[in-house]
Amino acid sequence: MSTRQSQFDYEDIIKCAEGELFGPGNAQLPLPPMLMVHRITEISETGGAHDKGFIRAEYDVAPDDWYFACHFKGNPIMPGCLGLDGMWQLTGFFLGWLGEEGRGMALSTGEVKFKGMVRPSVKLLEYGIDFKRVMRGRLVLGTADGWLKADGEMIYQASDLRVGLSKDKAE
Repeated sequence: MSTRQSQFDYEDIIKCAEGELFGPGNAQLPLPPMLMVHRITEISETGGAHDKGFIRAEYDVAPDDWYFACHFKGNPIMPGCLGLDGMWQLTGFFLGWLGEEGRGMALSTGEVKFKGMVRPSVKLLEYGIDFKRVMRGRLVLGTADGWLKADGEMIYQASDLRVGLSKDKAE
């Protein structure tokens, strides 16, 4: 069993976004404001809904987050695509955490269900990513199911999130 770090605080998350956590040319998270994760509370290569590994993470919502001012005037909500992107961000993070090399890229998802909204009154988003498969070949590919809770209420679910790692150089 691995002795890799199993929790990451905001400082660690920013190191990942700056390309320092997994090394140059490897998986990175985006920098704020596109960063949709503030901490990883638990990560494991075993367990989860499919016993192939999982991540649990959190994001602190602030009433003045940038997206509320523009989406939508008079009816502020976080765009659903940002929650979905957070799921992809975590899927790619997992591949880098496993020690796989290459830059992450979201490839696809199966089905996405939105059952609620993130409004400025929400305080905490919780992510769950449960891995179904990690393929290690010319392309490293992670496939997972994910969910998002807003203040404890399940509001998004996604199946077959796919993220790959490419060894192509950045331009």
